[in-house]
Amino acid sequence: MIGKIVKQISNDYTVKVDNKLYICKARGKFRKLGITPLVGDNVEIDEKNNYILDILTRKNQLTRPSISNVDQAVIVTSVKIPDFSSNLLDKLLTIIEFNNIKPIICFTKLDLLDENELNYIINIQKYYRKIGYDVYNNTDEQIKKIFKDKITVFAGQSGAGKSSLLNRLDSNLNLEIGEVSIALGRGKHTTRHTELIEVLGGLIADTPGFSAIDLSEMKNSDIRDNFIEFNQYKTFCEYKDCMHVNEEKCGVKENVLTKNILESRYQNYLKFIKR
Repeated sequence: MIGKIVKQISNDYTVKVDNKLYICKARGKFRKLGITPLVGDNVEIDEKNNYILDILTRKNQLTRPSISNVDQAVIVTSVKIPDFSSNLLDKLLTIIEFNNIKPIICFTKLDLLDENELNYIINIQKYYRKIGYDVYNNTDEQIKKIFKDKITVFAGQSGAGKSSLLNRLDSNLNLEIGEVSIALGRGKHTTRHTELIEVLGGLIADTPGFSAIDLSEMKNSDIRDNFIEFNQYKTFCEYKDCMHVNEEKCGVKENVLTKNILESRYQNYLKFIKR
C-alpha cells in the first residue's frame, strides 16, 4: 500500500493511506543505507506488520524542519513590531527558491502603519508581484484558496503574526498568540515532533521550527541564480558568468540604476554574496 507520512514521534511514523492511519516502524535497511524517512514522504508500507518498506522519490527535502515534498512556503512578513525587514524577506526567498519550493509572501500588521509607511509597503508589494511572486495581506480572503492539495510550511521571524494568521484560516487550530509553533524562523517552540495537519483542504507542517535561515549551503552563484529577476537581465551582461558586482557592461547593474530592479534587493544580494 502507498501512503504519506503525516507525523513522526521518535521511531514511530504515522502513515495516512486514504483516510486510514497506520503507526509504522522503518525497516532496518534504511539505517544501513543512511536514509531516514521524513514527514511528507510518500511510502510503501506493509500494513499487516506495520513496516515502511520503501520511500518513493522526493521532489525536495528540508533539514530543519525535517520534512519532504513541500509544495510551498508562506513567508509571513510583519511590517510593524517587528518592522519590515527586506533583508530577511530576500534571504528567505532565496533559500526557498534554492530548495525548489514555491514562495508565497503574506504581509501582516498593515493596520499599524501611517499613510506614508503604508504607501511604502504597497510599492514594495507591487515590486514583488511584478517579478513573479504571489503576495497577500493577512486579511485577504483569497489566501484561503492557496492551501488546497498542497503541503505548506510557514516562514517568518518571531512575532510576525503566524499564529494569528493560522487561527484566522482555521479557528480549530487554537494556536496561542505570541507562541511560534509553526515557523521557519526563531522563537519559542513547544512542538517536539513534526506533523502535517489538515487545513483548508491541504496539509500544513506543524514543526519545531526552521533554524536554517542562513545561506551556508549555497554557493555565490546559487544566490545569484535565485534572485529571480536578475535572470531576466543577465542576457545583457558582457560575461556569461557575470556576478553583477564589479563587471563592466552588466545588465543587472544597469537595471538597478534605471530602477527596474529594486535597490534594496540588489544591496541585499551584495551582502549575501559577501558573507
